[in-house]
Amino acid sequence: MTSAEEVKRDELTGFLKVLPPVEFSCVYGSTLHPNNRDESSMVDYILGVSDPLQWHSENLKLNRDHYASWMVHVGGAKLITEIADEIGVGVHFNPFVTWNNKMLKYGVVRMHDLLQDVLKWDRFYLSGRLQKPVHILLDNLDIENANSSNLRAAVSASLLLLPHEFSEEDLYAKICSLSYMGDLRMLFAEDRNKVKKIVQGQFSLFQSMYKPFLEDYETKNMIRFSSCSVHKANICQDINLSTTCSLVSLLPQAMRNQMGMKLGEQKRIAESGRVVCDVKISSREEAAKCMQKVLRRTVMMSSARQAVSGFLTTGGLNAVRYLGKKMAKAWKSRT
Repeated sequence: MTSAEEVKRDELTGFLKVLPPVEFSCVYGSTLHPNNRDESSMVDYILGVSDPLQWHSENLKLNRDHYASWMVHVGGAKLITEIADEIGVGVHFNPFVTWNNKMLKYGVVRMHDLLQDVLKWDRFYLSGRLQKPVHILLDNLDIENANSSNLRAAVSASLLLLPHEFSEEDLYAKICSLSYMGDLRMLFAEDRNKVKKIVQGQFSLFQSMYKPFLEDYETKNMIRFSSCSVHKANICQDINLSTTCSLVSLLPQAMRNQMGMKLGEQKRIAESGRVVCDVKISSREEAAKCMQKVLRRTVMMSSARQAVSGFLTTGGLNAVRYLGKKMAKAWKSRT
């Protein structure tokens, strides 16, 4: 790590000192763009805590101004946690927090919920964020290691949706787009070039994240690198039914369960002696279409729930302010 990176890390970690203790913390978004020189851009944090109710109770004593005033007076930490869990997808966001001359947004999630989403894709919300480059500041429970299965699954899902030949940039763009499939914000409140900008702006970070998995898939003859140009590879993949079944088997259990409900299941005896159910696959196209449909529905439900939760918890003024910024970017990308 260079001295400049150490300074940046210390700067980002400094914010955690004004909050109650957390188990996990990472920064994501445009802050990680190597060429980002915009000091006014919002810094986005994900904070994992063991008990959100207790954490918000303590944070309200330390940083009451981070929360919408109506929530502080009406229900406090209990209401904040209930809205996140019952209406949203388990994450409470505090946007437009000013600290050290920077604008911040931080999302607070229960560690159990974060781990479940990373491993199972049951909500495909924070798991989608962690498929893109993030800067981990604190990781007491080794979420980074657990996230390996999330990254592997992202590669598998993306390969199912890609043709026989594609570029390395195409692969990262497909991975990046998974969490936007069905996202209601993409209809009117997101930059239509968002995926392209994320991948091109953080290409080397994507490469370092996914290199071990691509090398593993190459060893298993599922893909091969056909040529390289300016450090960007062209890739060919095996699209036969056997490889398709292998890719589906590497998807999280929740995804496979839903695909099995639509396509049917077949039982087999695993090497361990257990009876396992595999998704019945008759063609690659059918499997890809089914997976995409399941993923789109999951993202749509989560994005809708989180949008309602966010509107309630940030207060009307902040919600309109945040949406206005998003829509301005979206409008600019369409002109």
